[in-house]
Amino acid sequence: MTLRDVAEAAGVSEMTVSRVLRQRGDVSEKTRDRVFAAARSLGYVPNKIAGALASNRVNLVGVVIPSLSNMVFPDVLHGIGSVLDHTPLQPVVGTSKYDAAHEEHVIYEMLSWRPSGLIVAGLEHTDAARAMMANAGIPVVEVMDVDGDPVAAAVGISHVSAGRDMAREIAKRGYRKIAYLGSSSNADHRAQKRLKGFREGLAEAGLTAVEECFYDGASGFGTGRAMTEQVLTRHPEVDFLYYNTDINAAGGLLYCLEKGMDIPGRLGLAGFNSFEVLDGLPLRIATMDSRRYEIGRRAAELIAANELTEEVVKLDPRFLPGDTVRDA
Repeated sequence: MTLRDVAEAAGVSEMTVSRVLRQRGDVSEKTRDRVFAAARSLGYVPNKIAGALASNRVNLVGVVIPSLSNMVFPDVLHGIGSVLDHTPLQPVVGTSKYDAAHEEHVIYEMLSWRPSGLIVAGLEHTDAARAMMANAGIPVVEVMDVDGDPVAAAVGISHVSAGRDMAREIAKRGYRKIAYLGSSSNADHRAQKRLKGFREGLAEAGLTAVEECFYDGASGFGTGRAMTEQVLTRHPEVDFLYYNTDINAAGGLLYCLEKGMDIPGRLGLAGFNSFEVLDGLPLRIATMDSRRYEIGRRAAELIAANELTEEVVKLDPRFLPGDTVRDA
């Protein structure tokens, strides 16, 4: 299917079809409608490679995230789409699988297509990946985190502050025998930063965690239940459980309710991320809103502006007490 086929079906010149499809030049609305109708009826898709060769750029925005199965990232993608949907730009998503070497490969492949922008989750990358992003000549935005050294622009929250603020909220509510339940993966840099801030916040209150329990593999209800049982069996005196994610906290909550525990009086729980999908649980889990949608939206706005920038946009995480912590 060629431009000539569309021109013949619409009864206009190839130049007119080109102007309409590229949204260039002065073409009447009636002619424009006729061209679009002909293109749709023929199933014509323009070949943008030629235009890309001329401009050295295509209307694609590379988006590199750790995982499509992690519930954190759909909200980020939603925020990105809410902006790019109103532009000629289209996001193309790749996953790093929490592996720095694989992320480097994905970034290399993304940039080889000469996209109009690049959005990458996190601040920790290989030296080669950082060099590619720094020299790409396009808007680059790292998202989710501002605790570190961005290559260019960055949009996110301070995970150290999120952990510290959670510790302060827990201590303020009178809990003293506190346990942390999180991932053993050092590749999850943001979770490790929250743990660092959490330890600092406890220290400010003159406290240390009774136990730090770590798991391998994926988070989930089952993971949360198993860790909760382990911690409370070893330390029945624990009066607060802080989980690295709401998903694990949900499993822990269900375990505690099945055991008839008084929540939040005898035992408090909190997670991280504020997943709306968990609102149907018997109790709303205390959590920290990580501002995922807003992060995606603000990052896409920086890309759509089509300007090289080193702006760092820091959003504040918000504590949501829910039903699983005592009143302050």
